[in-house]
Amino acid sequence: MNTKTSKVFGETERLILRKMNADDFNEISQIMRSQSVQKIWEHCFTDVDIKDWIKKNQDLYSSQNLGYFLAIEKQTGKAAGQIALMPDTIDGKIYYEIGYILKKEFMKKGFALEGAGFMADYAFKKLGLKEVIFEIRPVNTPSIKVAEKLGAKNIGSFIKNVRGKKMEHFIFILNT
Repeated sequence: MNTKTSKVFGETERLILRKMNADDFNEISQIMRSQSVQKIWEHCFTDVDIKDWIKKNQDLYSSQNLGYFLAIEKQTGKAAGQIALMPDTIDGKIYYEIGYILKKEFMKKGFALEGAGFMADYAFKKLGLKEVIFEIRPVNTPSIKVAEKLGAKNIGSFIKNVRGKKMEHFIFILNT
């Protein structure tokens, strides 16, 4: 994992957040094909899905300098997961969403909280946003706990169409 050849977006105490690229295919595959991701997203990511995921994020980097960033643990240089800040539209309104997807061995160690906290600070201090959201499936208790620890409040839910499947998502909002 060479963080020097890829653009670094930001750093936390334990993580380097950098833009993903095509060379990260295997790392992204491991993350997106994990049992925990399959359980929450209710499908398995194919090679094409993963290439599309990388491309979608590269497009977001180019247009907004936002998206899912590969989270590299500083101590080991290993990919811990992905942390995001990105635009999202719900019922015609544009929000900025914080997301986090970690490898199993990095869960329950505060990495999601650390990365999400960095993104909230970035959104409020660098972008001047007044609020960010967390879009979380009701069965994703660990992600709910992270949002709540940051001070986000559940303001309701909405149905998101994912691959033709209607899936309920809670909306947690965090204000400045």
